[in-house]
Amino acid sequence: MTTLTVNGVQHTIDADPSSPLLYVLRNQLQLNGAKFGCGLGQCGACTVIVGDNPVFSCLLPVSAVGGRPVRTIEGLGTVEKPGPLQQAFINQQAAQCGYCIAGMVMRAQALLDKVATPSDEQIREHLQPNLCRCGTHMRILAAMREVAESNAAVSSGGKS
Repeated sequence: MTTLTVNGVQHTIDADPSSPLLYVLRNQLQLNGAKFGCGLGQCGACTVIVGDNPVFSCLLPVSAVGGRPVRTIEGLGTVEKPGPLQQAFINQQAAQCGYCIAGMVMRAQALLDKVATPSDEQIREHLQPNLCRCGTHMRILAAMREVAESNAAVSSGGKS
């Protein structure tokens, strides 16, 4: 038995320690936001945040999670009340087919958790490991800028 804390909730799971975290999230915890894309850590559709870092959950054995918390797209908001980054992706129409979007949002959230107002260069570099075959990269950048601008306004006390 393994204990995982996912989106702030502790779960005791019965899984082979070598099982990829992605399989545990999807098959045992019914958290289907992270997608199986390539299974090789080359597309990013399975990206979740473990501890403070974005990881390819298709490659990470559940035993390697240890005591670090896991965050998935489901932990950022709901359909009724999307989180700020999710809302920015909606506002900027950053999703086309939607397959990569949960992974993109999670990788983007990991950056925003560390750097509240990242530069375009930081955003591009950080998102590099995740692929979007539909080509909505400019809209994804716009969504990230929207959140960064909001963060900048909050940190400056609303002064522009």
